[in-house]
Amino acid sequence: MSQRSVKVYQVDVFTDTLFTGNPAGVVLGAETLSEAEMQALARELNNSDSAFVLPPDGDDHEIILRFFTPKSEVGFVGHATVAAHVARLAAGVGGTGNLRQKSRSGIQPITVSGTPENPHVAVTVPPPMCLPPITAEQRAELLDIFGIETAALDAKCPILVTKRATTRLMIGLRSTELLASLDPDLEALKRFTPHVGADGYLLFVRDAHGPGTFEARLFSPVLGIAEDPVSGNAHGMLGAYLVTQGLLSVQDGKATLTGHQGSSMQRPGKVDIEVSVSDGEPTQIVISGTARVVFTTDILLS
Repeated sequence: MSQRSVKVYQVDVFTDTLFTGNPAGVVLGAETLSEAEMQALARELNNSDSAFVLPPDGDDHEIILRFFTPKSEVGFVGHATVAAHVARLAAGVGGTGNLRQKSRSGIQPITVSGTPENPHVAVTVPPPMCLPPITAEQRAELLDIFGIETAALDAKCPILVTKRATTRLMIGLRSTELLASLDPDLEALKRFTPHVGADGYLLFVRDAHGPGTFEARLFSPVLGIAEDPVSGNAHGMLGAYLVTQGLLSVQDGKATLTGHQGSSMQRPGKVDIEVSVSDGEPTQIVISGTARVVFTTDILLS
């Protein structure tokens, strides 16, 4: 059997400093791979997520991305999307401008700007649904898992699940010191997940670095991710959540936030979110940030 080659990029996302932010793998030329090979390669790369870049199969998009964790394929990943377009720009197979990306969760408009050395990628996604707040019994169990007292919660932030391609449960806290000290029981969190329908738990503090800024941590043990360094998708969902709760200032139909995440893992990063708002409801979310290529290599497959 003849050998095949794919080009692999390791990219640190939502940061302008190497070895910080959220690492993602990117595989260019993935149309030569079977689904089983994509999964095996994602497991070998061992990032929380890897993006596999394929050519279009229709007229409504210019590129296809498939996303794999080390365990399974998922519908959409924000930071791996940014990584894929930064890698394409660095490889000279993608340029700046607007394009449409197809994934299992639909078509996402993408805007690439800047240079290979200083890129910027903006990803447009629909808003999530906000489900009703969890029950008092669920809340008590959840706080016990995280070791949080009721008084430490942000009283303006109901604990509820946001849902789009993935699900994230939102928990507002009053103190960045408490946020930094969290050490949840991850096995208990896995067992708790089916009861609330959330595959990730985003804990955040409002105005942590000034108005409109947030410090956050994200735990997703059921997905094989003990803690995620910097999540664009979760911050996009947070933006929609805050708008529906009236906790984010809206001017000229837009609300913005800057999310900080990863300090607890020594991988600090920053993601910018813009939420389009109509009649008090989020209608569109733009997730944006920069990234840095750490290394690239070619992998030969028989």
